[in-house]
Amino acid sequence: MPKLPSYLAMRVPLLDLGEQYRALADPIHEAIDEVLASHRFILGPKVEAFEKAICAYCNSPHAVGVSSGTDALLAILMALGIGRGDAVITTPYTFFATAGCIARVGARPLFADIDPETYDIRPSAIQECVERNCQLGSSGQLETKRGEKVRAIVPVHLFGLCCQMDALHEVSERYQLEVIEDAAQAIGAEFRCEERTAKAGAMGEVGFFSFYPSKNLGAAGDAGMIVCRDEGLARKLRTFREHGMGPRYFHHVIGGNFRLDEIQAAILAVKLPHLEKCAAARRDAADFYGAEFTRAALTEKIALPCEPYRDRGLTNHHVYHQYVIRAPMRDPLREHLAKREIETAIYYPLGLHEQKCFTYLGYKKGDFPETERAARETLALPIYPEISREAQRYVVNAIAEFFKVTPNRGK
Repeated sequence: MPKLPSYLAMRVPLLDLGEQYRALADPIHEAIDEVLASHRFILGPKVEAFEKAICAYCNSPHAVGVSSGTDALLAILMALGIGRGDAVITTPYTFFATAGCIARVGARPLFADIDPETYDIRPSAIQECVERNCQLGSSGQLETKRGEKVRAIVPVHLFGLCCQMDALHEVSERYQLEVIEDAAQAIGAEFRCEERTAKAGAMGEVGFFSFYPSKNLGAAGDAGMIVCRDEGLARKLRTFREHGMGPRYFHHVIGGNFRLDEIQAAILAVKLPHLEKCAAARRDAADFYGAEFTRAALTEKIALPCEPYRDRGLTNHHVYHQYVIRAPMRDPLREHLAKREIETAIYYPLGLHEQKCFTYLGYKKGDFPETERAARETLALPIYPEISREAQRYVVNAIAEFFKVTPNRGK
């Protein structure tokens, strides 16, 4: 592979949190110092204040701070009483925790394939999953052919783009299933649902976020949040996050240690007011990529991210947690970019139905063709609010170079 002239070479990380931290360093340190001086490290006033701020941001009546996005889903499943003898429908193209939590409570994950353009779970595939795997039991409740009660759907708003929630709600209402929104990657993303604009996580009865450091709203460690409409469910969730305790040392249910640290809440509260500006900067970067890929005549070689809601009058139609392209010769392209010191990532290299730990579910290769194709072809390019246009041009030019050197590797 020819070497780029030294004056053109640069290193482009997938994510750089340095500039964001430098801009907010003083208020973050002040917030941390306040926590240290208070000696309130677990579920104190900073957690309560951040919960209220999330309620206001998401237009949700209740928010419950938890220790991670994973623990958020685990707590929701436990609070809804989903467990052994139950089944939950979700996508096989997502981070492991989505299906892992379903399995951890003893329920069976049922997979439905994704839309090939958005990578989100496809509502019609959920219907196909029901028709293929389920039947109405004697009580009128949907059951798997093994006899498990189908209790919920967990749609994942992947890469910062909301699922088709209107069509998904139609399916959930038809079969009387709970909808648990996995908005771990999509805080702030919007969808027009039931003639109103709603934010990811707050379009159903319950949803959750992850504040893992690389997320659009990231903590300095693990942290998560649940939002819900029902006051009774919110009370349950607060009980479950403290080992099922209430009052102190009296345990009515078996919960877990799912508490949000006070320091993490303090840091997140400093960052939250800047989230909209950061989302806008990510969209600007995505638009610039699109224009540059078009200028370089690469849109016939690679597939750019889908923006199905752009023309619906939504500000946050996509919040670009990741900028994911599709390239049939993905692995050689990634190797080429690595030689140019451009960092990329593969989300995800294997569908969950092919993971060894889920062999017992009985799925096989070929069961979810769109998931498997996405696993082979998708590649995340560098994107973050502070990425320079120079760095983006370098990425695009390196991709153009790859296809110029190997023109037979087109779309």
